[in-house]
Amino acid sequence: MERKHFECLLFIGFDKINFATTLGLHHSIKTKHIYHFCSDAEALYDAMKGFGSDKEAILELIASRSNAQRQEIRAAYKSQFGKDLIDDLKYELTGKFERLIVGLMRPPAYHDAKEIKDAIKGAGTDEKCLIEILASRTNEQIHNLVAAYKDAYDRDLEEDVIGDTSGHFKKMLVVLLQGTREEDDVVSEDLVEQDAQDLYDAGEAQWGTDEAKFIMLLGNRSVTHLQLVFDEYQKIAEKSIEDSIKSELSGDFETLMLAVGLYQCIVIFPICLQGLGTADNTLIRIMVCRSEIDMLDIRECFRLRYEKSLYNMIQDDTSGDYKRTLLKLCGGDDDIAGEFFPEAAQIAYKMWEISAMTKVQLRGTVRPYQNFDPASDAQALRKAMKGFGTDEDTIIDIVANRSNAQRQEIRQTFKSLLGRDLMADLKSELSKNLERLILGLMMTPAEFDAKMMKKAMEGAGTDEHALIEILVTRNNQEIQEMCSAYQNAYKKSLEDAIASETSGHFKRILISLAQGTREEDPADMARALEDAQELADACNADSGDLEDRFMSILCTRSFPHLRRVFQEFVRCSNKDIEQIIKKEMSGDIKNAMFAIVRSVKNQPSYFADRLYKAMKGLGTDDRALIRIMVSRSEIDLFNIRKEFKETHDASLHEFIQGDTSGDYRKILLILCGGED
Repeated sequence: MERKHFECLLFIGFDKINFATTLGLHHSIKTKHIYHFCSDAEALYDAMKGFGSDKEAILELIASRSNAQRQEIRAAYKSQFGKDLIDDLKYELTGKFERLIVGLMRPPAYHDAKEIKDAIKGAGTDEKCLIEILASRTNEQIHNLVAAYKDAYDRDLEEDVIGDTSGHFKKMLVVLLQGTREEDDVVSEDLVEQDAQDLYDAGEAQWGTDEAKFIMLLGNRSVTHLQLVFDEYQKIAEKSIEDSIKSELSGDFETLMLAVGLYQCIVIFPICLQGLGTADNTLIRIMVCRSEIDMLDIRECFRLRYEKSLYNMIQDDTSGDYKRTLLKLCGGDDDIAGEFFPEAAQIAYKMWEISAMTKVQLRGTVRPYQNFDPASDAQALRKAMKGFGTDEDTIIDIVANRSNAQRQEIRQTFKSLLGRDLMADLKSELSKNLERLILGLMMTPAEFDAKMMKKAMEGAGTDEHALIEILVTRNNQEIQEMCSAYQNAYKKSLEDAIASETSGHFKRILISLAQGTREEDPADMARALEDAQELADACNADSGDLEDRFMSILCTRSFPHLRRVFQEFVRCSNKDIEQIIKKEMSGDIKNAMFAIVRSVKNQPSYFADRLYKAMKGLGTDDRALIRIMVSRSEIDLFNIRKEFKETHDASLHEFIQGDTSGDYRKILLILCGGED
C-alpha cells in the first residue's frame, strides 16, 4: 500500500474555531427506540454458537445500538446464559474486528481506561493516545476515567502517568487529570485581555518561554473563554496562538498544548492510515469514542481539511468486516452532497476569515551567499569540468548555495573570463536528473518557467498538471516575464502554444491566466458579496454556463479578494466551494479551478501536496519534483516544508532521502534546507 497523505496528524487544524459553541455536535450512532435487549442478547448468542460465527449479524447489531443499550444487552446476556458477552466476543472474533467490537461493548470510561493502560504499559509510551484522550474529555469524563482505571487495574492513574512521562508534558497531563477545568459556559470577560497579554508576554515578547504560564492558562480556562483570549491574542501578536505555540514549544508538550488550547476550536481526530498500513488502534479508538458524540461533525471537518470524505478514506484503506463496521460507525459519505450542516457552514466561514486575517511570512531555503565572488566561482566550476571526469561535488556546492541572482553573475562572468557558455559546459558534463536540476537552477526564473511550460506541452501527451501549477501560482510580473522568455527561446507566443495543445474551457482558462492581468487589489467586501452570489447562482442554475461564470471570477480576481468571495460563498449557498468544483466539474477544468482555490487558501500547502504526489507510490515524478524545488527554493520552500511535515507527519527531507539517490539526492537535500 502506498504511503497515505494524512498519516498520523493528531489534529485537523481549524485554527481557533470554537467547535463546542459553533456546532450542535451530530453523532452517527443514535439510540434505537424500538429494541429488546433480551432478544438482542439471544441473537448474539445464536451468532456465536456452533462452528464459526455470524460476523455480519454481530456487527449489524452492535454497531446499531447506543453504548447504553449495549450495556443492557451485556447484562441480559449474562443473566440469560451465565457468560460474559465480551469474553465470548474475544473468543469468537480476531484481529482488528475483535478490537473494534469489544471497544464498542465497553462503557466509555472503561474504554478510555483500557486505552490509557495500553498507552503506558511496556517499554514505550504512546504519548499521542494520552494527549488525544486527556485533552478532549470533559471534567465529568475525566473523573469517570480515573475511577474506572482504579476499578479495572487497582492502580492510581495519576501515579502511572507521572511514572511514564516527564517535564512540562507531565505537568500538563497532571493538570488535566484533576478534571477541574472551567466549564464551557464560564467566561471571565474582565480577564480576556489580561490572559491574552500574559500569553504574549510568556512567549513571543521574551527570549525563551514561560511554560508555566501556558500550562496555568490553557489547563484551567474554559474553551469558550480561551476562544475570546485567542481572538485577542491575534490582535496583539499579529499571529495565531497555534503558530505561537508551534514556534515557542516543542515535541509532545507542543502537541499537547495545541490539543488543550485548541480542542473544540479544532477537531481532535488522529489521522490513522500510517506508513505502509493503518494505525488501526488509533482509528478504532476515535471511531468508538466519537460515534455517539460528534462523528458527523468530524466527518465534515475531515472533508474540509482533506478534500476527501472520511468514508472514502476508510473504504480505501480497510477491508472485510472491520471495514463494514467502521463505515457503519462513520454514518455515511459526505462526498455525495457537497453541502454543510448549518453549524459546519459556520466553521467553513470562520476558516476563510482566519485565512484572510493571517499574516504568513514566506521564507525560502536558499539565500544569497555571504562571501560571494563570481570570478572565483566561475574558475572553480571550470576546473570541476576540465579534464577527465567531473567534480560533481564542487558543482553542487556552488550552484545549490548561491541565489539565482548570484548564479546569473557567475554565468556572465564565466563567459567573460573564459569565453565559454556555462550552460553548454554543464550540459555536456552532467546527465539525467542531476543535469536537469543544475541547469534549472542556473536559468533565470522566467527562463526556467518557460522551459517547464515547453516541456509540459511537447511530445505526444500534455502535462496538464504542470501547466495548471505554473499559471495558477505565478504573479502577473512572473507570468509576463515567462511569456517574454518563451517568445525569445521558442520564437512562438506562449498563448499560441497553449491554444494549439489544449482545447475547450480548459484552453480558455489557461489563456486567461497566461495574460498575467489578474487583479492585484485588496478584497472589496461589497464586490466579494456580489461575486459570491454569482457563483452560488451558477451552482443552482440549469443554464450550463457554470464553468464560464467560475472562470470569469476565479481567473481574474486577486487572491485576497477571492478569499473573501469563497468565505461569502459558504453563506450564500451553504456549500463548500471545493466540493462543488469536484462535484460539478470534471477533468482538467476541475483540476484548474481546484488548484486556484487551494492556492488562494494556502499556497505552500498546495505545493506540499504536489510534492507528495510527485514522490508517493512506486515511481517518482522527477520533472515535478525538480520544477517545485527549483522555483520555490528562494520564495517559500521553508513554508512548503512545514506544510508537508504537518500534513504527512513525515518530512520532505525524509521523502527525498527515500525516493532519490546519488548526487541528485545530495543537491535536492541542500535545496530542502534541512530536516524538520
